[in-house]
Amino acid sequence: MFKVTGSAMPGSTRLLPLVWAAGAAGGGEKEPEARLKLDDLSLYTAPQKPHYVEPAAGQLEEHVATLRKLVEPYTGWCQATVGKLKPKVESLVQSGNDSYVYLQNHPKDFYARAGIIGFTGLLGLFLARGSRVKKLIYPAGLMTVSASLYYPEEAVTIAKSTGDSVYGYAVRGFAAAEKLLSPQSKDGKSSKSRSTKGL
Repeated sequence: MFKVTGSAMPGSTRLLPLVWAAGAAGGGEKEPEARLKLDDLSLYTAPQKPHYVEPAAGQLEEHVATLRKLVEPYTGWCQATVGKLKPKVESLVQSGNDSYVYLQNHPKDFYARAGIIGFTGLLGLFLARGSRVKKLIYPAGLMTVSASLYYPEEAVTIAKSTGDSVYGYAVRGFAAAEKLLSPQSKDGKSSKSRSTKGL
């Protein structure tokens, strides 16, 4: 077995001051050596940069490219449609979440009122036997009347917004009917010229 002594090499401590003195004796700064470039070394030659050549397109790539060109107008239409429908769907989901929260924290006697409103709808279906128009009008009318009795503020708000939208649709309908019923622009010019000639 080996014994561990205080120093790894017994004579190294004696030579250390000599090495330090030799380094200090040089004194002057050495000029920095010019560094060798990688290309100057014989073992390390820089590799040639390979030129990438695009491979020729195969049949599958050509078919996919033609399919993309054919489908491109439809994908644009689908993206536009999704862009238009996304806010409506988000508002529908938000109203569903609001309804869920409202039903979780419902006010007093909410279910009793909802039961009475539903019963008036069933009563309207019972009274509207025989006609399809009556089956639409009676239940909706009775449910609207009973709901407006329990929730008058909401009924007034809904009536105002519905009245405004119905008025807007009526104005648009009258404008469209006026365009359809009025004579064409050519006919209008000829009738004006006839009336001016008669004077």
